[in-house]
Amino acid sequence: MLFVTKPIEFPEEVRRHEKYDDKDELIMKNLMSDARLSARQLSLAVGLSTVTVLSRIKRLEKIGVIRGYHASIDHEKAGYGLVAIIEVAAKNTELSHVEESISKYENVCAIYDVTGATDLLIVAKFRSRSELSAFIKDLENIKHLKSTVTHVVLNTIKEDFRLM
Repeated sequence: MLFVTKPIEFPEEVRRHEKYDDKDELIMKNLMSDARLSARQLSLAVGLSTVTVLSRIKRLEKIGVIRGYHASIDHEKAGYGLVAIIEVAAKNTELSHVEESISKYENVCAIYDVTGATDLLIVAKFRSRSELSAFIKDLENIKHLKSTVTHVVLNTIKEDFRLM
């Protein structure tokens, strides 16, 4: 079993605002490494009692820092080998309507408000080109969507949203 023993380096303003300490950071880092760790295993890794670890986890869940526990899936092996990054421009001030409409699609992994020539960047995964094509055509029917530019990812060098 591999335990993480070096805390995450949160900026001081985040620590003050959310009342994090090195032990909270170690708990989060270990859970991100393996969310199946028991409270006992975590307590051994961070040097706190099991009860203390459980209460810290509950607090982190309550304030929304820990949002859930998930399996890490290889999307390509699961059949979603086509990744697209789609630039979206919205009409006038109707960005929130466009965002809300796009967020309902299951294969959309991320939607980002961005600066620059477009309003949004979408990251989405598909099983085939025809599925991507149908998605793009469906997007064009969203009210207040002005235009899209689609980029097909050729190779994924790194994809890991665990920052800690």
